[in-house]
Amino acid sequence: QVQLVESGGGSVQPGGSLRLSCVVSGSNYYAHAIAWFRQVPGKEREAISCINRSDGSATYADAAKGRFTISRDSAKNTVLLQMDSLKPEDTAVYYCAADSMYYCRDDGPDDAKDFSFWGQGTQVTVSS
Repeated sequence: QVQLVESGGGSVQPGGSLRLSCVVSGSNYYAHAIAWFRQVPGKEREAISCINRSDGSATYADAAKGRFTISRDSAKNTVLLQMDSLKPEDTAVYYCAADSMYYCRDDGPDDAKDFSFWGQGTQVTVSS
């Protein structure tokens, strides 16, 4: 079992920045990769970024490339998502996710169906 707790959401103006955190915990369990998804009402969860915790290799969805940066703090069991140049269309609930033996895909976006463990989500609102 693994527990994921997100924080760092909030309201910002277009062009602003936020940094989301995902603290990973759980005994006898190691999540090899952590992914960030986002969801707006009425739509499926959308993959944003994924990081392999062993080497820090990361993947990004097209919507995140050039604006978002994922990183890990191994000492704190935390995965961060730095979001810059935010746009109103980035407004969503952001979730981090993990699953046993999962590694970030390098052949396309990660699929929410492949993840068993989810955080509670943190709201990000971008509005003027």
